[in-house]
Amino acid sequence: MISRIQENLSRQLHAMELLLSLLEEEFADLCDRKPQEVSALEISIQELMRQIACERKSLRAMISAAYPGKNRVYEVVNGLSGEAAAALNGLLKTLDRTEQLCAIQADKNRQLAMGLYDQSMQLLKRLHQAIEPGKSDLYSRRGRFAKSMQPQASVFHGRL
Repeated sequence: MISRIQENLSRQLHAMELLLSLLEEEFADLCDRKPQEVSALEISIQELMRQIACERKSLRAMISAAYPGKNRVYEVVNGLSGEAAAALNGLLKTLDRTEQLCAIQADKNRQLAMGLYDQSMQLLKRLHQAIEPGKSDLYSRRGRFAKSMQPQASVFHGRL
């Protein structure tokens, strides 16, 4: 059973290392402003995270079936001694360190993406303001550019 737990943790560790490399690649594509590559990477990242979650569910199910009353790997490791406990502890520490690196990189990606989004929104607002006609920049009903600064009082003639 311990070997199956080690295999599962090893798969999770390799998946987390792959996730870290994908996040770093996503950051590079964000810096280079390549939105198509970023969206393709995002799909891969989401699928990898789904697979990691499935691995964790299967590990919890395996632990609860083999060790009744225990739900976490740390609880199993505390009950072990010797070489198996040291190997599991090493895997858990490496996995935790890799998770922290992934979280840091994901936060960097989020901050950069939000900064680019804010920059794009500000640019769009400026463009809209630049093309929006002002109060004195209006055309008359005859198609000529109205040059009057203040509208004159007029009489309305209408038919019912």
